[in-house]
Amino acid sequence: MNLIIHPSYFPSISHFVAIAKADLVTFEMDDNFQKQTNRNRMYIYSPNGIQLLNIPIKHSKDAHQKTRDVKLETAFDWQKQHFKSLEAAYRTSPFFEYFEDDILPIFEKKHTFLMDLNFQTMEIVSKCLGLTFDYNETTEYFRQVDDKTDLRHLINGKKDTSVFEPYTQVFGEKHGFLNNLSILDVLFNEGRYALDYLKNQTL
Repeated sequence: MNLIIHPSYFPSISHFVAIAKADLVTFEMDDNFQKQTNRNRMYIYSPNGIQLLNIPIKHSKDAHQKTRDVKLETAFDWQKQHFKSLEAAYRTSPFFEYFEDDILPIFEKKHTFLMDLNFQTMEIVSKCLGLTFDYNETTEYFRQVDDKTDLRHLINGKKDTSVFEPYTQVFGEKHGFLNNLSILDVLFNEGRYALDYLKNQTL
């Protein structure tokens, strides 16, 4: 399967289910940035239930700014806040400490562009999962794609209706199973079994 999909911030499980099954992944680089999508946010399982972690971006006067040109807002120390939230959510999970040093660079390096940050998160997670895949990048935008499976809608969480098999989550007894969170949720809870889990799911 050849697919086209968006790079995003610690992508949803559905993104990685698709990537784990793909022969070739094409990353969409030429779309216009849209607010309130997973381009700059992820969802985790906090002690209080589902929690949104949002990256602040510099707002452009251009109504149609390309995602590849979006810059991060450095006036807020969002990295420190996000890592603290991850610690509160996953410190007691089976594999947080195992992968902690791998993900820490995301919260230390000061990226200028959102796209560069998103690619680094995907690269680090893929390495943690033991997942290798071939990919390329778009050079122009096409509304309709005929030669690839178009999964670009997954970037909009509201349009992503994927449902996956439950696995053990840290606060599952308190709030029940929360479906299709950030890939970090399955990584910290399933560890070396995470890739097998992804490959066994269907979109």
